[in-house]
Amino acid sequence: MTKRTKAAEKIDAMMERASEALVKGRYFECERESVRALELAHASRDWDRMARILMPLEEARRQKRLEAADAGVIHRASDVEGLLGLDRIEPGCWLLEPMLVAAHGREFRDRADEQETPVLVIVREPETQRKQWPLAAIGPVVVRTRVAPPDELSPEWFLAAAESLGEEAIESVESDLDAETRINRLMDRLGALRDHDELHQALAEACRDALHESAAA
Repeated sequence: MTKRTKAAEKIDAMMERASEALVKGRYFECERESVRALELAHASRDWDRMARILMPLEEARRQKRLEAADAGVIHRASDVEGLLGLDRIEPGCWLLEPMLVAAHGREFRDRADEQETPVLVIVREPETQRKQWPLAAIGPVVVRTRVAPPDELSPEWFLAAAESLGEEAIESVESDLDAETRINRLMDRLGALRDHDELHQALAEACRDALHESAAA
C-alpha cells in the first residue's frame, strides 16, 4: 500500500485528471498533468507512483507522436528567426537543420505543446565527414546519435530517428547502477527526449527495482 501524504494526495489528484483526459483523447492535457505528477513523485522519492504515472504519460505521448506522423506533412527549417517567429505552428514532422540547434528544437516543441499542435521534431547537426547526420535532443542532459541521411524524408524516417535517439539514451545509463541512480539519470534523459516508448518503460522498471531494493533493505 502506498503512503497518503499531502504530496501523494496532490499526485493522485493530478493522475485522476490525467486519466480522465486520456480517456477523452485530450492528450496534451494528459501529458501536462502526468509530467507535473511525475516530477512531484520523483522529488518525493515515491517510486510506486512514478511507475504508475509513466503508463498514461507514455500513451499520451505516443498518441501525439502518431497524430504528428499521420498528418503526413514534412517541414524543414534552418532559420532561427523564421522558425521561432511562426505565429501558428503546423502539425506534422519537423526537421530542424543548421544553423538551428537542439535548444531551438526544445523551445519549438514547447511552443507546439502550448498551442496543442502535434509535432515530431528531429534536430540534426552538420553532416560529418563520414556522411552521417548527428541528431541531438536537449534537456537536463544532451542525447546524441548518428544516422545515415535518408534518400527521402518521410514520417517513417522521423519515427525511426526518434527510436535511435531513445535507444542511445537508454544505453547511456549503466544497467548495474543502483536503482535510484538509474532513476535520476533516466529522468534526465526523459527530460530531453519525449518520443520513445521504451525510455518511459526503462524508467518505470528502475522505479520498480527501487521499490524492491527498499523492501529488501
